[in-house]
Amino acid sequence: MKKTFSFVLGALFALLAHAQQKTTIVVTNPVKTVRVEMVEVDASLIKKKLDITSPLEDLRLVVTDANNQEIPSQITWDGKLIFQVGVGEKGKSVYYVQELNPQSYEVKAKGRLFVERQDEFGWENDKVAYRVYGHGAAVGYDFFNKSTSDLMLDYWYASEQNQEMRSVSQQLNERGYRDLADQLYNAFSYHVDHGKGMDCYTVGPTLGGGANALLNDDGSLFMPQCYKTFEILDNGPLRFTVRFNYPEQEFNGEKVTETRTISLDAGSQFNRVTVAYQGLSKPTQMAAGIVIHKNNPSAYVLSQESGYMGYEDLGDASVYSAKYRDTLAKQMGKIYVGVLFPNKDIAMSYQQRENGIATGHILATSQLSTVKNQQSTYTYYFGSGWDKNPNTGFHSLTDWEAHLSQAAMNVRNPLKISVK
Repeated sequence: MKKTFSFVLGALFALLAHAQQKTTIVVTNPVKTVRVEMVEVDASLIKKKLDITSPLEDLRLVVTDANNQEIPSQITWDGKLIFQVGVGEKGKSVYYVQELNPQSYEVKAKGRLFVERQDEFGWENDKVAYRVYGHGAAVGYDFFNKSTSDLMLDYWYASEQNQEMRSVSQQLNERGYRDLADQLYNAFSYHVDHGKGMDCYTVGPTLGGGANALLNDDGSLFMPQCYKTFEILDNGPLRFTVRFNYPEQEFNGEKVTETRTISLDAGSQFNRVTVAYQGLSKPTQMAAGIVIHKNNPSAYVLSQESGYMGYEDLGDASVYSAKYRDTLAKQMGKIYVGVLFPNKDIAMSYQQRENGIATGHILATSQLSTVKNQQSTYTYYFGSGWDKNPNTGFHSLTDWEAHLSQAAMNVRNPLKISVK
């Protein structure tokens, strides 16, 4: 009996000692600005440091700060432990990781297929919201403007697709009560700001807010198609990741397929996208772009040296009936769009390509120089902001450019992580 008790007691002490083991993560900021952003650490390295034998899918880790306060974290599909850090100018911050059951964290980044609108796919975090289409001619990145940290896409789609309200609006219209029909539609449509944001950005057959395309030999855009299939890789609480697969196209006599892996982290204005082309037998030019609309044709900035480009968009009021167009257009505010580039080997320009309400694109062109097994990859960032979001402080193109400049510098000077 004593031997059994001693064995159980010993095992308990061993378990407690193992649970109290910690590994230290030191985050160093190489630039002279305060930074608050998501970092990622190889989870297999944490496992090795803590002598954990369980497989990655069963891994349970808790991150704490210097005050022993638990910080929300997530283990991603590609084996990264991610959590948000704050680091001072040229400073260091220390965090700890141990094997424990984490708390249930608030979901701040997620996405899904919205069957309510055919095959539209939407995703968001506490700052911004995006979507892509799987049908029609709108092939670029679209987005919703948010003035709240709440996750809104489920609500917005449910409201916009309220079939009972749509039916009543249609009946009023058919009976000649066009004005009442318009008022009713405006009461539930996500094209109207009801206090937390709205959809007033137009993509059409353009790259929208930062999509990519190959370049033809004459420098024109070889426009992509809508996505064919998708796979959700991460769905919160801190990171959303989706991989879109695009249909095969013939480009310069070669059959080329494309995938895009897009990640959006909580607290960020920007998505990270890695584009992979299969089937290119030689180095090829690719561009990422932002559509320029006719109602604000010159409100863009290009900083080739610093690695960013941005635009101030005024929205599209054409969805509103003529009677309410001027009034509702004032709700749209100013929409800010930006793209960031880790790669310094880029060339930026404006390319005219009139299409409906668009005059063309601002483009950042780079050569897909990595050709391995006929697969070429490229990584960059695209994002947006809204002047009606009180939490971001974007009120002018100057404000937005300052944010782009800082974000681009951070991208090109990542936080340094060491695991001890």
